[in-house]
Amino acid sequence: MQRAYVLHHRPFRESSVIVNLLVDGVGRVDAITRVGNGKRSIKSILQPFQPLLVQFRYQPKSSASGLQTLSQIEPASVALPLQGDSLYSGMYLNELLVRLVKVEHQAESLFVAYHQTLLKLAGEFHPNLLRYFEKQLLQELGALPQLEYDTLGEKIEADSSYLLIAESGFQVVYRGNNQAMNHAKGTLSGAMLLALSQHELLPAHINQAKGLMRNLLAPLLGNKPLLSRKLFRRER
Repeated sequence: MQRAYVLHHRPFRESSVIVNLLVDGVGRVDAITRVGNGKRSIKSILQPFQPLLVQFRYQPKSSASGLQTLSQIEPASVALPLQGDSLYSGMYLNELLVRLVKVEHQAESLFVAYHQTLLKLAGEFHPNLLRYFEKQLLQELGALPQLEYDTLGEKIEADSSYLLIAESGFQVVYRGNNQAMNHAKGTLSGAMLLALSQHELLPAHINQAKGLMRNLLAPLLGNKPLLSRKLFRRER
């Protein structure tokens, strides 16, 4: 059996559901399963942030629907206790994965990153956890610019300022320590880029890192807003 998490599920016919899963060693898998009734019902474990073990009865690749059939599913451990900001963050991660990761996208490291992020969110919320996961997701999708080199192939310098150039990377706009340039609208500090690449963001980097990730994700997400962001703002 394989480790998995439920990202989302929706009703399908009278006693079945379609489940979007993130599966270790496979990636995104959409599957049909019967939910059952009474003591045999699996509704209680088809929930987000519940570590699972799953097994599929794989269909031919030519299947028009692309749906697999779950032949076995059971809890791997207790559900992770996400609350408050951590809960909304987990919902955000799930929505990103459903929207951006295609069925059976080979994403072994993405499952590990997701699992580890949930474990940390269950302990204590910190916005940097979201930035690191977004970085990993963009890398898996081939949409992450090189964080350690600029558009000319020169090493990113901590005391220089950069602009994000679509489909090119980071273009240096000022070399040397200049606080005004580092805080100018649209510019990114080299120190933040290097810290993001090493998962060592400081409090001073939080806003720039958040803006950068949003700009990189926006073309992939399109015009449809993320529901999890709306919920998070409503609770604030």
